[in-house]
Amino acid sequence: MDFKDYYESLGVSPDADEKVIKKAYQKLAKKYHPDVNPGDKTAEAKFKEISEAYQAISDPEKRRKYDELRQDYQQWKNRGGRGDYDWGRWQASPGGGQRTYTMTPEEFEEMFGGSGGFHGSGDGFSDFFSTLFGGRGHGFGFGGGSAGMRSRAGQDIEVDVQVTLEEAYHGTSRMLRTGEKQIKANIPRGVRTGSKVRLAGQGGPGISGGPAGNLYLNITVSPDTRFTREGDDLKVDLPVDFYRAITGGEVKIRTLGGEVRLKIPPLSQSGKKFRLKGKGMPKLEQPSQFGDLFAELSLVLPSDLSREEINTLQDLARKRGIVE
Repeated sequence: MDFKDYYESLGVSPDADEKVIKKAYQKLAKKYHPDVNPGDKTAEAKFKEISEAYQAISDPEKRRKYDELRQDYQQWKNRGGRGDYDWGRWQASPGGGQRTYTMTPEEFEEMFGGSGGFHGSGDGFSDFFSTLFGGRGHGFGFGGGSAGMRSRAGQDIEVDVQVTLEEAYHGTSRMLRTGEKQIKANIPRGVRTGSKVRLAGQGGPGISGGPAGNLYLNITVSPDTRFTREGDDLKVDLPVDFYRAITGGEVKIRTLGGEVRLKIPPLSQSGKKFRLKGKGMPKLEQPSQFGDLFAELSLVLPSDLSREEINTLQDLARKRGIVE
């Protein structure tokens, strides 16, 4: 049987107090928890190791016995470690009251802040632990070991997903991997930055027959080079040439839903706004309804005027008293 250094397992010094030991265990348990590492046998083994170590040295009576054994074992090694170490004198007496502590769900939630379910180590702790403290142990089960463990929902998982404005308009999907599982996540029309899409039952596996957790997609919509979004409405710059702004006419506008034609009235000023009803973003809760698109006119001067056209414009300017 091999000696186990429980202080080394938790990464604390032998003189660490109760608070330090508890904090170290919390940190490691969250890192190696089976819900966080589904299917990872290495993480599962590490989780059992730190759970066993915490049980041994978090209880004052067990820790006192373990410390005496640890000191005696180190002295034996320093003397050369000849022969076999005498484990028998440290063995717990049958029925001697050395029982494995069982953590209740309430105690677990107090320790970890209610962060998801908790697996007991159904295979039991090591022979070393059983020799010292009796029984086979079942880790931190609920209600007395794995057989009495309450069913609990699996851990919820959150994933950050970035989409373009056009994807948010039409709806899209992403292939995501959670643990050993790959799923196609559909993202509905109308999502915006800050939207949270819930995929029921796609999170961590349930415990003891409990339901699986949920997968949440935290959505960010990347900025668009043409459109500015305000809620379900969109804004777009509408460049119009000098002649059309004066005489009026039609211009084409490419919206996210396709191309439309807009009638420009004569003598339209720069900064004039046009409202295209229903040409904005689909509404997330009512995707058949849409916001509006607001197009703001900006004048574009022609860069290829002929000398004759320039002379004509100068004559008009003189007649209006703009130039001499």
